[in-house]
Amino acid sequence: MTKHPKDFEALIQVLQARFEQHRPRHADMAWAAVAARLDNDAKALSALQQMEATGGEPDVIGQDKGSGQFLFCDCVAESPVGRRSLCYDGQARLARKEHRPESSAVEMAEAMGIELLTEAMYRQLQTLGAFDLKTSSWIATPSDVRAQGGALFCDRRYGQVFTYHNGAQSYYAARGFRGLLRV
Repeated sequence: MTKHPKDFEALIQVLQARFEQHRPRHADMAWAAVAARLDNDAKALSALQQMEATGGEPDVIGQDKGSGQFLFCDCVAESPVGRRSLCYDGQARLARKEHRPESSAVEMAEAMGIELLTEAMYRQLQTLGAFDLKTSSWIATPSDVRAQGGALFCDRRYGQVFTYHNGAQSYYAARGFRGLLRV
């Protein structure tokens, strides 16, 4: 493996420890294959570092069968604390007349180089553990829903995963977003 800057070395150690600690999330995968994908990919490492810094605890949750890319997702129990109190997207944020948040879920995800989870990906994540028992997470919203001013979010309550809608301009201290990174 190539020598990375010290910041990335520490990140890689954290990711490897989490990978080994949570084997059921990726039982048929080897860390060496993941590490080989991360090798010399400063863009992916930077995105993972931002996911980690905002409290996401990224881990591998699968592998794309077509591209072979590993799928890193925020696996922290509750929506990442450094990515809460956000409107859905920039249009919604700018439309707020009062109490405008500094960013939005879509803007922050784009700046970090990650994707918002789709509803299907969110539901897949929930098969690997119980996430968002007290919080909720914005998810990628279909354009027809967004065109009408709405946005979607999910959480887990009563042993079930729920998908809801809200005005895209809304934001709450307990709602953030989970990201996905393809490496």
